[in-house]
Amino acid sequence: MQWSLVIPLKPLARAKSRLSDTAADGVRPGLALAFAQDTVAAALACQSVADVSVVTDDTLAGRELAALGARIVPDAPGSGLNAALGHGAGAVRERRPRAAVAALNADLPALRPLELSRVLDAAAEFPRAFLADAAALGTTLLAAAPDQELHPAFGADSRARHRARGATELRLTGVDSVRQDVDTGDDLRAALALGVGPFTAAVSAGLLIPGS
Repeated sequence: MQWSLVIPLKPLARAKSRLSDTAADGVRPGLALAFAQDTVAAALACQSVADVSVVTDDTLAGRELAALGARIVPDAPGSGLNAALGHGAGAVRERRPRAAVAALNADLPALRPLELSRVLDAAAEFPRAFLADAAALGTTLLAAAPDQELHPAFGADSRARHRARGATELRLTGVDSVRQDVDTGDDLRAALALGVGPFTAAVSAGLLIPGS
């Protein structure tokens, strides 16, 4: 099965505030963009992915991610993460009504195409499925089969909320790169240990990361 991925990205100036202990205000927008660039590049290199749509109103991010091959969808609802994902999924299915759609976090800088393919192939066995993040509290990927709505419930404790809404949790091993999102300095250290993509490697090279 080929999937259409929907990746939400808030304006870079407001992104990654929880990295304030690791990256200064002037650095965080570039770091957030680098995370998204590595995420999109890896997703587009995945054999199970047909296309990638990024929902964002950030002009710079839109330009840079479109250059990688992503389709940019303006965040018309402007009402937060889950509304953006619903809007993006709707935009995908306006073009391809029978598309299998998956929401993917924009902050997976260590993402590996083969690991993402394993997750998506496993998700194809269920009407709706999700993958918990490395902290086992949140969600990094939520997938919906062609005849299913996405029903995103991202945010705090989204693992429990997606399970409560009937999505099947994918209990896979060996897909750490798909689980390792980055919100804090510890998350960034974990992603760096896995091996990040070239955009994040370049931006993070000059950071003094506590505990590294």
